[in-house]
Amino acid sequence: MPNIKIFSGSSHPDLSQKIADRLGLELGKVVTKKFSNQETCVEIGESVRGEDVYIVQSGCGEINDNLMELLIMINACKIASASRVTAVIPCFPYARQDKKDKSRAPISAKLVANMLSVSGADHIITMDLHASQIQGFFDIPVDNLYAEPAVLKWIKENIPEWKNCTIVSPDAGGAKRVTSIADRLNVDFALIHKERKKANEVDRMVLVGDVKDRVAILVDDMADTCGTICHAADKLISAGATKVYAILTHGIFSGPAISRINNACFEAVVVTNTIPQEEKMKHCSKIQVIDISMILAEAIRRTHNGESVSYLFSHVPL
Repeated sequence: MPNIKIFSGSSHPDLSQKIADRLGLELGKVVTKKFSNQETCVEIGESVRGEDVYIVQSGCGEINDNLMELLIMINACKIASASRVTAVIPCFPYARQDKKDKSRAPISAKLVANMLSVSGADHIITMDLHASQIQGFFDIPVDNLYAEPAVLKWIKENIPEWKNCTIVSPDAGGAKRVTSIADRLNVDFALIHKERKKANEVDRMVLVGDVKDRVAILVDDMADTCGTICHAADKLISAGATKVYAILTHGIFSGPAISRINNACFEAVVVTNTIPQEEKMKHCSKIQVIDISMILAEAIRRTHNGESVSYLFSHVPL
């Protein structure tokens, strides 16, 4: 096997460092800066000829800048004769724009997929895609890892009354994810049907299922402005739930999200560190973080050694 090199983009250096530490490697030398006209400049500071290169860049913060930086880094490694370039994208950007939900809407997730392929990526590792069909937007292999095993572990360790809980999906789209978790915990599930008038604003909600005198655990793949989950939490409390937790893979938390969470009736809002959360945790004591760096690190190790990754779909690496 060629040697392995891991480079970090500027979106989430903390996660990249954790991945490198877990694998017992140093992060590769790379300088990312901007010219005065805001063009992105990337300098790879060491040879990658014939190497197996992994570039870690999440879709968060300045999304467009970070996406462009990732494309430039992939291209820089590719034309410097890297044998294989893998983009590790914990939170896939534009994943919500994955279908034409109205006339003249773009399918931006497909555009991002094309851009990654054209820039020279040979393989994509990502986590909890908003819709797993996005894997089909690529002609290169995509490993869509799941936070589910880590979520199950967190529930068992941190919610004492987990055997008497109901797993709730805040919308019909997440029903599959929720039923899977409910089956693994052997508990009931419920779902909330919402009607949207326009994006980021929810009109009315209907709860399907029973949460009376139980702990309700809301599970979703991402929360952005948190309108949906905060509405859902109120709905669950009014339906007789004793406590409400929210578990989300990608905590984007933009706009009024933090103040909404502070005012809502959550025991805890649990997110993974696919997106940096340190700043948000300072402003909101309810946010707790599950570290998923070991899942990504193990996926990188297995990919590099040519082993199967499917073990990670049901187990957390020790």
